[in-house]
Amino acid sequence: MDEKELINSAKKGDHRSFAVLFRNHYPLLVKYLMKITMNPDIAEEIAQATMAKCVEKIHLFNGKSKFSSWLISIATNLFIDQQRKKKREREWNEGEAASRKLQWHMESNNEEWTDALAALSRLTDEMRIPLILKHYYGYSYDEIGEILNIAAGTVKSRVHHGLLAVRRELKVDEKPKGHLVKR
Repeated sequence: MDEKELINSAKKGDHRSFAVLFRNHYPLLVKYLMKITMNPDIAEEIAQATMAKCVEKIHLFNGKSKFSSWLISIATNLFIDQQRKKKREREWNEGEAASRKLQWHMESNNEEWTDALAALSRLTDEMRIPLILKHYYGYSYDEIGEILNIAAGTVKSRVHHGLLAVRRELKVDEKPKGHLVKR
């Protein structure tokens, strides 16, 4: 069977065709992933995830590109997603460490570490800075826009979303459970 027939058979759910396709393309995929990840364990992990995704999405393969190109495209996107996830985790860990350090510093200087400060510490810089400038220092949206070199509308949006996040964190807007209706 040639590759096109294998793919058509795999699309119909034939496990042997999948096995042949994987056997033919897995080494190429792992070698490619080792070059972009520089880590054999991660390369194997992403290659396996790519094959799992291939089984799930084989019906979307339209044959306009080589099957190997399609697999490499899936693998590349999985790698990029993994990198983004690691970056978010690293940034979150750095933020948590900085927050704990600031809390320790304030408490060791007999300053109060409030729930509001804790909630603010969990915001991104993009939201925290405009929110602090607006609500702690009283600047207008236009003034904050000039300070941060962004449009006043962007400032307003970031302040709004920052406030919503802080309220969620502080559970300010939660509706009381089981409230009674007076008659």
